Amino acid sequence: MKTNGAVLPHPALDHPDADLPEAVATPMRPDAFAHTDAEKVATIAHHFEQIMHTLGLDLADDSLKGTPRRVAKMFVNEVFSGLKPTNKPKPTLFENRYGYAGMLVEHGIGVHSFCEHHFVPILGKAAVAYFSSGKVIGLSKLDRIVKYYAARPQVQERLTEQIAAELKRVLGTEDVAVLIDAEHMCVKLRGVKDEDSRTVTSHFSGRFLDPHTQEQFLGHVRA
Repeated sequence: MKTNGAVLPHPALDHPDADLPEAVATPMRPDAFAHTDAEKVATIAHHFEQIMHTLGLDLADDSLKGTPRRVAKMFVNEVFSGLKPTNKPKPTLFENRYGYAGMLVEHGIGVHSFCEHHFVPILGKAAVAYFSSGKVIGLSKLDRIVKYYAARPQVQERLTEQIAAELKRVLGTEDVAVLIDAEHMCVKLRGVKDEDSRTVTSHFSGRFLDPHTQEQFLGHVRA
């Protein structure tokens, strides 16, 4: 949005983590939404072209000349789409009329994120679980919540806590568990180049603080 030549934040777009505790929010500037997606694509494409030029690549080559814009569109529209609040999943909740009192576990959820330290992929699987406080959520929304927070530059610890905080907020319960098992390309492809390492993070709260309940959850995930 522009007023008298000045670029202002879009009034309909707040911080993407406005509903979460400040400690787990993704660090973002106040003017993060001062530009449209199209403007962001154009700016990123320009700068990525400069990066490629600096590396000595021939941008006149048929295979390379479209790369800056392809990368820019990928960043804005796909892999970092979780930075945009309007992409946040809207939960679909239903009354727990059937009185289901057991643990609900959704596992094998694909995690596709990018390490914020080196901007290379983090790839893995997530499992989430909860006990109903009177409402149940549409199963696809559990997957969408994970994928929304993963679609950002991330560290796995923050991603785990963001998913847990959003589930607690939406479901109205502290009885939530989150487990992420992922491979970090910043470890596999550079630095130590350890191809076999994996990173596991977890969050347990409410009833999941009980060791027996944790083991039941982990048993479902292992199965």
